Amino acid sequence: MSAVDGRGSLTRSIVLLTSAVAAVAVLLTGLFAWRTIRTNAEAQERDQLSRQAEVLARTPPLATWMLDRQQRIAGPEDIKLAIVRPSGEIDGPAAVAVDAASRESLLAGDSVSTTARLDGDDVLLEGAPTLVGGGLVLTQPMGAVDQATNRMRGSLVLPLILGLTGAALAGALLARRLARPLVTAARTAHRLSEGARGVTVPAEGPAEVAELAGALNTLDTALTHSENRQRDFLLSVSHEIRTPLTTARGYAEALADEVITGEEVPEAGRILRTEIERLEHFVGDLLALARLEADDFRLDIVEVDLDALVAETATAWSARCARHEVDFRVERPERPVLITTDGFRVRQLLDGLAENALRVTPTGRPVVLALRPDGTGALLEVRDGCPGLTDDDIEVAFVRGALTDRYRGVRPVGSGLGLAIAHRLAGRLGGTITARGGAPEGGAWFTVRLPPYPGAPYTPLTDS
Repeated sequence: MSAVDGRGSLTRSIVLLTSAVAAVAVLLTGLFAWRTIRTNAEAQERDQLSRQAEVLARTPPLATWMLDRQQRIAGPEDIKLAIVRPSGEIDGPAAVAVDAASRESLLAGDSVSTTARLDGDDVLLEGAPTLVGGGLVLTQPMGAVDQATNRMRGSLVLPLILGLTGAALAGALLARRLARPLVTAARTAHRLSEGARGVTVPAEGPAEVAELAGALNTLDTALTHSENRQRDFLLSVSHEIRTPLTTARGYAEALADEVITGEEVPEAGRILRTEIERLEHFVGDLLALARLEADDFRLDIVEVDLDALVAETATAWSARCARHEVDFRVERPERPVLITTDGFRVRQLLDGLAENALRVTPTGRPVVLALRPDGTGALLEVRDGCPGLTDDDIEVAFVRGALTDRYRGVRPVGSGLGLAIAHRLAGRLGGTITARGGAPEGGAWFTVRLPPYPGAPYTPLTDS
């Protein structure tokens, strides 16, 4: 469905919704008013009839005159009169409508307001006591109330129609105001899904719609940043793979063409093996990073003695560092340091940091592997003797390929994945890893903090 279709649907839905709500409100109001109008019409007719009765009750000559000329009084409005004498006798055309209770009330000096029957019809009956005792009664057919009710109800229809029309118009305006930024956001989302970048949505409309626009703008920025990183990473990967492939292909073609023969063949084989090992190592790093970023990455959690693990790691790396004439040192408490973790992954983490340190450390300079208990957890360090990290380096130390791209051709670099793998491993183990310069040996200083078990909080005793 297109954005325009979506806008029409949304506008139509909002208009229908607001119209339906308005219609229900109008109907409820109309129903209430419809029922109330009848009561109000009757009250108005009674009030008028009551005032007439009071006027006649206070002017006996006028009442007597009107009684004598009832036919003239009972003209179009059909109002009939009855007089209750002080003796209790009732005279007049409306005498039949005056019951005993009304007569007693008037004789007692009280007003009367009730409904009665006269000539087979319901009538309003209003009575007022006279100054000389007794009372005066006026009756009016209920038809007068019906006429007033119909008149008032007729005047109610137009306001209800206007209210419903106004609600529909307001709904249309509201729909347009809501739909316009939403359609813009939808179109932007479609453009983002199609690969467009650098598109923004104006933050307009209600707060929720403006928040949606802000979220899309943030998504656009995040996608741009992520895709740029992926592009740079792919370029880096391509470069890393192309170099050993080019070398291997050249030697393979030379061997196939018998350009290299005799005593040169073992050296060519050694070079081919080195380049293939580089490729294997790089592909292994890619797979390791992919596994670390997968949701189903597995940890084998057991109780591990980190002191024994560091001693084992030191044995392997001291021999390797010796081959490169690098001074390898180990600092450990030489007593059990027990935590619950995955020992294989901790060793993988230490190997990655040690390999990174060995690569950049010049001949004769030190590489240090250190362990010490720290609060309820443990602290592991790998330090090297040169060239160290700048503040800018520290900010991107664990971003894949960032330092490799920065120092390619300046100093020895690896695949660009080692520190990213270390960072992910530390996080998977529930710990943290930090990088800084200014190690006591003069170079980079990587610190890994591991909790007593994955997910456990702990407060370290040291700030290093």
